Amino acid sequence: MPSHAPTPATSSTREPKPALLVLEDGRTFHGESYGAEGETFGEAVFSTGMTGYQETLTDPSYHRQVVVMTAPHIGNTGVNDEDPESSRIWVAGYVVRDPSRVSSSWRAQRSLDDELKAQGVVGISGVDTRALTRHLRERGAMRVGISSTTTDPALLLAKVQESAEMAGSELSTAVSTQEVYVVPAQPGPWGEKQYTVAALDLGIKAMTPYRMAERGIEVHVLPATASIEEINAVNPDGLFYSNGPGDPSATTAQVETLQAALAQGLPYFGICFGNQLFGRALGFGTYKLKYGHRGINQPVIDRTTNKVEVTAHNHGFAVDAPLDAATTTPYGEATVSHVNLNDDCVEGLELRGEDGVLKGFSVQYHPEAAAGPHDAGYLFDRFKDLMAGGLTSTAATTPVISSKEA
Repeated sequence: MPSHAPTPATSSTREPKPALLVLEDGRTFHGESYGAEGETFGEAVFSTGMTGYQETLTDPSYHRQVVVMTAPHIGNTGVNDEDPESSRIWVAGYVVRDPSRVSSSWRAQRSLDDELKAQGVVGISGVDTRALTRHLRERGAMRVGISSTTTDPALLLAKVQESAEMAGSELSTAVSTQEVYVVPAQPGPWGEKQYTVAALDLGIKAMTPYRMAERGIEVHVLPATASIEEINAVNPDGLFYSNGPGDPSATTAQVETLQAALAQGLPYFGICFGNQLFGRALGFGTYKLKYGHRGINQPVIDRTTNKVEVTAHNHGFAVDAPLDAATTTPYGEATVSHVNLNDDCVEGLELRGEDGVLKGFSVQYHPEAAAGPHDAGYLFDRFKDLMAGGLTSTAATTPVISSKEA
C-alpha cells in the first residue's frame, strides 16, 4: 500500500437494530439494519456481480428497485469519489448477507455502510441472500419492503401491497438531467473532434459519454424530454438513447422523437432502455421478464460477427421481436442482432436500408461496463463507423444456438 494511502475506512460502531424484509407474497426475512434506519419499498431484484457495487448503487436504472447482492461479502473496497456513475445513489434499498467491517482498498474514502447512511438508503444485512435469490428466480421479481421501525410482518406486508408496481411506471424523466451539458471530445490521432452526438439522458451512466469522448466524439447530453427540434439544434452526426429505469411500454414521447429522427436518417445507437425504445419505434412490443438480467456475467452472441461476449446487464424488460426473420418497418429492415445464450432473450437490434447500409442499432446490455467485462467496447467504434457511413455488411445468417440446445 502506498505511504500516502488513507487509513482504511471502517463502519460506525453502533449496535445495529433488528430489521425486517417482507416480499409481496408474504415471504419474510429477518436481519439487521444496514445503512440508514427507516422503511423503504420497491421492486426486489438481484445482481450477480462480485464487484462493482458502487457502480450498481449509483446507476439510475435501479431507481425504485431494492437490490439483493448474490455475492455474500459486500463492502470490501469501501466507497470513493471516482467510481460513481451519477451524482447519487439511486437504489431504493440494499440487501446484503455479510457486510465487510473494514474497507481494505487504498482508494477507499469511507465505508459503504456510512455512505448508505449519509444518502438515506435503507438496507438490511444478515439475510440469507441465496434463499432470497432462489425465491425471486422461482416466483419472479416482486415488490418488497425493508423496515427497521417495525417488527410486525403483517403490518409491513400491507404497506408493500399498497406500494407502486414497476410495470406501467414511467421513470426516466425522474432521473434525467434537467439541463443540457457537454462532454467534450478527447484529442487523439484524429485531432480534437470527429463527431457530435446528441445523447438523450434517460438515466445515463457517467462512463457512457466518456467512452464516446475518448473516441473523438463530442457528446451533448439532453434531458429525457428533449424534442426532435432540440436534438437537431445540436447539429448532431448521430443520436444516442441511454439506459434508464421503468417500463418501456409506459414511454411515448421519446418513442415518437426517435421515430422522427429515424425518418430523417439520423444514425442511431441505443443502450438498454434505448434498445427497448428502439424496438418500440420500429413497431415491436416489449414485455416484463420474470426476474430480469442483472450482473456482469451474461453470455450474448453478436450475430453480425458470430462472436460470444460476456456482458454486463441491468434490465427487467425485453423487446419482443422475431429471432429468425427480418421485419419491414417504415424506416428500413429490422433484425435481431444479439441474443442472450441463457434464455434466447433479444439483446440487440439493427436497422438497415434497402441498400443494406446500417442506419441504427442497439444493445440491451452495457458496453461501457466500468466495473465489468469489456468484451462489448467495440460497439462504440461501431457507432463511430455508422456515423462515417461505412457499415454495409448484413447480419450473420448462421442459426443462433438456442439455450435449450446448448
